Amino acid sequence: MASSTAADGDDEVVREFGPILRVYKSGRLERPLVAPPVGPGHDAATGVHSRDVHLGDYSARLYLPPPAAAAAAAERLPVVVYVHGGGFVAESAASPSYHLFLNRLAAACPALCVSVDYRLAPEHPLPAGYDDCLAALRWVLSAADPWVAARGDLDRVFLAGDSAGGNICHHLAMHHHHDAPPRRRLRGAVLIHPWFWGSEAVGEEAPDPEGRARGAGLWVYACPGTTGMDDPRMNPMAPGAPPLGRMACDRVMVCAAEGDFLRWRAHAYAAAVAAAKGGAAVEVLETAGAGHVFHLFDPDGDKAKELLDRMVTFVNGAGADAA
Repeated sequence: MASSTAADGDDEVVREFGPILRVYKSGRLERPLVAPPVGPGHDAATGVHSRDVHLGDYSARLYLPPPAAAAAAAERLPVVVYVHGGGFVAESAASPSYHLFLNRLAAACPALCVSVDYRLAPEHPLPAGYDDCLAALRWVLSAADPWVAARGDLDRVFLAGDSAGGNICHHLAMHHHHDAPPRRRLRGAVLIHPWFWGSEAVGEEAPDPEGRARGAGLWVYACPGTTGMDDPRMNPMAPGAPPLGRMACDRVMVCAAEGDFLRWRAHAYAAAVAAAKGGAAVEVLETAGAGHVFHLFDPDGDKAKELLDRMVTFVNGAGADAA
């Protein structure tokens, strides 16, 4: 989603959340990192075709691999529902970095990918984004879209997302009621550098209360109705949070990055899920010498290629297990 126009000289910044969001006294918002959106269509590099579907409050961009790749795969394709990051306040399915990544993911698996374009805070405070993504997952499982109906294997549906999108993926896995029609479990979830936090430090996180409160500042701004940084949506390991064993997916892959301040939280989350669901259900990938969502900033680097390859193996391996 594009940033607003330039500020008047007397329009002062009253809130600033790093390079993600600036809030001006007038109420105007700036999202400095967000590049101009790109449209769907045919991707010459991968042969993937994409199109947008508008679904009321939210939309989705669907990616279909080229016929040759799809024909070489099973009769039907695994379905990957992807949730973009951006701190709940920035980016979209049409952001160039996400469009590039989803084209490559769809071609490499091959898989039918659905990138959710959910409403952003603060214009639409949380839980709007959570609600949109849950509605999108249910829409995919309903097979209302012709691509999903004709080519998707709804017994092989995966969640994937990065940063805030990883957080939302956890929410979806906890709130997807697989005992209600259609009765399908999610095959797996890939959480890339998920944005979780909490009042108590884990691993080598800084323990000081003021620093921890600053780390939750954007969350509190995006979700004004929150109970704080130990809200189960931000801290799935908080006392009183729903048991992780209830996650409606068979396997979980958690990605961390050595240079990411969320690294220790990702490892703690993976360990907690493994304790609840069994160690065999959880896979952890830590990338050395890389920072938060590095695969978006350096998509052609070796580390980004390794992450993509591991995602492909996870999707295809889980699919094989289910066969």
